[in-house]
Amino acid sequence: MSFSDFTVLDERFSRLFTPAAMLHKLATGLHWAEGPAYFPLGRFLVFSDAPNNRMMRYDECNGETSVFRQPSNNTNGNTVDRQGRLISCEHQRRRVTRTEHDGSITILADRHDGRRFNSPNDVVVKLDDSIWFTDPTYGIDTDYEGDQAQSEIGASHLYRIDAKTGAIDAVGRDFVQPNGLAFSPDERKLYVADTGRTHRPDGPAHIRVFDVDGAGKLARSRVFADCTAGLFDGFRIDTSGRIWTSAFDGVHCYDPDGTLIGKVNVPEIVANVCFGGPKRNVLYICGTTSLYSVKLFVGGHKTF
Repeated sequence: MSFSDFTVLDERFSRLFTPAAMLHKLATGLHWAEGPAYFPLGRFLVFSDAPNNRMMRYDECNGETSVFRQPSNNTNGNTVDRQGRLISCEHQRRRVTRTEHDGSITILADRHDGRRFNSPNDVVVKLDDSIWFTDPTYGIDTDYEGDQAQSEIGASHLYRIDAKTGAIDAVGRDFVQPNGLAFSPDERKLYVADTGRTHRPDGPAHIRVFDVDGAGKLARSRVFADCTAGLFDGFRIDTSGRIWTSAFDGVHCYDPDGTLIGKVNVPEIVANVCFGGPKRNVLYICGTTSLYSVKLFVGGHKTF
């Protein structure tokens, strides 16, 4: 069954939105929209336009979009910590930063074992305030969304920053190009996309899921889903554990059992998504050149 803006592959998906729901284009004129992060106190969204070296701000109250920061050091992924501060992955500076409430910027991580990161890409914050981020090579492969350079680490890993000590650990070393990531609502599982097919014809184009123990260690890795249209990138999880993930033909929705139950049809390649709105039931969608939204019956999982 198809609606104009939805494709229902399983009846479970049809329960997540009203038949009158529509995809709305909120802003356009971007080069590669990415990394949306929602600030509930101000009811605004911050997102990246990495090739244009700027970050944008969408105001939910008046519908206006403006420049939030320029230059942005080719910032890509963003999130909000439990204290309401912006956490960002900067491709050009090859670091993870935090924007404080007064606007100053704190460097959280820029190297591991003395070597600079490749180009931190996406980031999440756990309830224990630890920060987890992926470090593929996309920002150093070319000058398009960063500065071309050789990898000092020689591989692409998943990292964790300890909230108390600031220690940085490589908690996942068996990725080709780790990308989007998100925790399950109970934080006992971590989902990580690997877009290694961009660099190897036989490379991965899937989301993996790991068990997470209380000490922040990962175990029992398995493939959760293979992408049926291009590659996964960034994604978010709703309160029932469903994954809403980017793909080449829109947003794919997966049930926690791994079934692709439906799609939000978007006329551009989607890079990332984020839940917002007073009830967290507005799905913001970063398409290639535009920002979109759709209102759902389900809300996004929040960690603060």
